[in-house]
Amino acid sequence: MDNSDDPISILCVDKGKLLAAQFKEVFDEDQVSIAFERSLETVVDRFEKERFDLMLFSGSMARNQQSDALDILELISAKCPQTQILLFMTPGSLKFANLGLRAGAYHYSTLPISNEELKLLVESAIQAKPQLGPNMLFKAEAEKTTFESMVGRSSVMQKTYRQIRQAAATDIPVLISGETGTGKELVAQAIHELSARAQAPCIPVHIASLPQDLVASELFGHVAGAFTGASKLRKGCFEQAEDGTVFLDEIGTIDQKMQVSLLRLLETNKFSRIGSQDSQNNNARVIAATNANLEDEVRMGNFREDLYYRLDVLRIEMPPLRDRNGDIPLLVSHFIKHACDDFKKNIRGISSDFINCVEAYPWPGNVRELKNAIQRAVISATEDVLRTGNLPDRVSRNQDREARMTIRVGMTLAQVEKELIIRTLDYTGGNRSRTSEILGIARRSLYNKMDRYGLSMKFPKA
Repeated sequence: MDNSDDPISILCVDKGKLLAAQFKEVFDEDQVSIAFERSLETVVDRFEKERFDLMLFSGSMARNQQSDALDILELISAKCPQTQILLFMTPGSLKFANLGLRAGAYHYSTLPISNEELKLLVESAIQAKPQLGPNMLFKAEAEKTTFESMVGRSSVMQKTYRQIRQAAATDIPVLISGETGTGKELVAQAIHELSARAQAPCIPVHIASLPQDLVASELFGHVAGAFTGASKLRKGCFEQAEDGTVFLDEIGTIDQKMQVSLLRLLETNKFSRIGSQDSQNNNARVIAATNANLEDEVRMGNFREDLYYRLDVLRIEMPPLRDRNGDIPLLVSHFIKHACDDFKKNIRGISSDFINCVEAYPWPGNVRELKNAIQRAVISATEDVLRTGNLPDRVSRNQDREARMTIRVGMTLAQVEKELIIRTLDYTGGNRSRTSEILGIARRSLYNKMDRYGLSMKFPKA
């Protein structure tokens, strides 16, 4: 039914237990997790504590409290877009169904409902479930998914958060390594904000963007007349960051002469302005970052070994986005929200194909590339749901390449059909309902074909 490892979480809002009992009969315990609320007054409180994929709402709950029930449906629909609302109406409560749909419910059905109809309804709701979140009523969400300005709850990011806390508790130099676009500057900022230096400035220096002959002036400042154009004294970043932090991005690009000056600063806590013989005391902390392999640069003689060891006292390795399992939907949601604020757009959800496409793309530019792609998607959207057509071509074309198959000369029709089913199941993550839809065949027919080819054990049931 769902290609994740976690069971579908369901909140059953019903005065009785018959509906929940039927769900337990239709689905295995490892497929669904059901919680109960029998009072409208406690439904919102429940969403403040937990997340749910589905809310089953019985029409009997609205019999004498129709206005309150509609208010709850509207609130959950607006604040918890990842929760699909299913209404189950008795013959006497059908008038409420249309009102409930307008309030944000996904679908309604009349009771009693057969097991097969119930299964199809739930599969449809889960397949159409928007990926936009998080639950804005869930009080602990920010603690679990964000850290300072970073978003992610994968195990590799949790490790990064722990390293940041460790670094913030000390004053030693830190070297942040990782691919371009992984968020190294955010890590430096977080270390600064959590440290005892937080009230002082944190000044970033993007060394690779500076002409080499201006790097020394940028870092250490200069006196009037030190070189052509130096008409007055200028304080460098280390003076400007008094009691604070200097973040040296792309440290591997500085030349040998500047490496000597930086080594002296780290060893003596002193530096001299360009054109001056007087020494200045340095009390700013140094955090450096690189997307190059400095060990290789040391071996090739491009980077001083003694400076490398001075910088690499505490190392934080930023993981590439492809290794951050489960973080992409969180980042997408975060970037959509900010893009909507920046560009005055109203995006309420994203299609399942959109998130599948985003998760299938390797993101060589990492989080920065993802952010730019989401901004472009929001700007280009002409409706309130993002679709694959809103993504850059390089991202959407990647999904097309992944979905292709090769037919070899000599293959029988049965072999072609089997390969097509296998590739489509791979494409949909084993979701049979989605697979049958793509192949244009009935779901029961797909099950029979899978049994014929011995595929039933390879892919989970939808």
